[in-house]
Amino acid sequence: MDRKLEILRRLSEAGDYVSGQELCEQLHVSRTAVWKSIQKLKEEGYPIEAVTNKGYRLLSTNKPDILSEEQISAGLTTAWAGRPLLYKEETGSTNDDAFTLAAKGYPHGTLIVTARQTAGKGRRGRTWLSPPDGNVYMTILLKPDLAPDVTPMLTVVMALSVYQAATDLLSTIPGILLTEADPAMIHFGIKWPNDIVVSVDGGPYKKLCGILTEMRMEDNEISAIAIGTGLNINQTDFSPEIAENATSFALALGKNVNRAALTASIWNHFEQNYSLFVKTGDFSGLRPAYEEGLVNRGRTVHVLDPRAPFTGTAVGINDRGELLVRPDDGRPPVTVGSGEVSVRGVQGYV
Repeated sequence: MDRKLEILRRLSEAGDYVSGQELCEQLHVSRTAVWKSIQKLKEEGYPIEAVTNKGYRLLSTNKPDILSEEQISAGLTTAWAGRPLLYKEETGSTNDDAFTLAAKGYPHGTLIVTARQTAGKGRRGRTWLSPPDGNVYMTILLKPDLAPDVTPMLTVVMALSVYQAATDLLSTIPGILLTEADPAMIHFGIKWPNDIVVSVDGGPYKKLCGILTEMRMEDNEISAIAIGTGLNINQTDFSPEIAENATSFALALGKNVNRAALTASIWNHFEQNYSLFVKTGDFSGLRPAYEEGLVNRGRTVHVLDPRAPFTGTAVGINDRGELLVRPDDGRPPVTVGSGEVSVRGVQGYV
């Protein structure tokens, strides 16, 4: 049981004061443990009032940020994505969980969501750092009838879906006021191929999200695909080694974000995008929407190909989701696949 989450849930449901003694008895913990959890919630921005002889009361009229299976499911409008949905307070790796569930016969569309990972994975064997509170880590299990060479495009489909949900935060999530800032001063975007980034007040783009797609094969056919997504949502502190290029939705918007609502919005978009992708057999139907958010487009980039690195201008993507870069030496645009190639901006991350 997540004590802090359970206290937040009980205060939200009560709508009035809940005594510290009552919380102690319900949760079977000491008054000191309750007090520490309350202090942590206050540090995260929850307006909790403490009154002697009355107890604690949640003052906010906004829906509290409770990440749970019930809260996420309430926002889903999907037919299969996130059905079933499994929520864990903590796990090792949601991608590993997805493959374990695939071996047990769980269906296409199974979604695993957690607030904490202890063994998160990034691209090229890197570790994905997972702080203990405020973020979301999730993986969808797919069992598609696709050729293996098509699967890299699924990462791009996922990136587009997160980008669309991020832009929705500024205007279309009903009942949630996230910021009073001018939306024109907050720009969400996609750094090719799969990093979701944000720029505030014309500042540099910083990373909000990372995506890792893994595949399992049997008899030369795809048996399971896991698309893992890690989102920096309500995190406010970053280690020095990543602070220059990383941020969170809360820092960008100036207010905590409802994680369950954002999670549901992502999968609502993903199901629609995935259906169009399967229908066309490539990225052609999604290309215009993706390029609208592609922040590399028109920018000078370094293509860090270990065989032949070069500098050029990104001009867009093709129908396979690969980046098109016009080299500075005058050659025609070069097709850049994600694989082992990285793309970096000349004067920063983007």
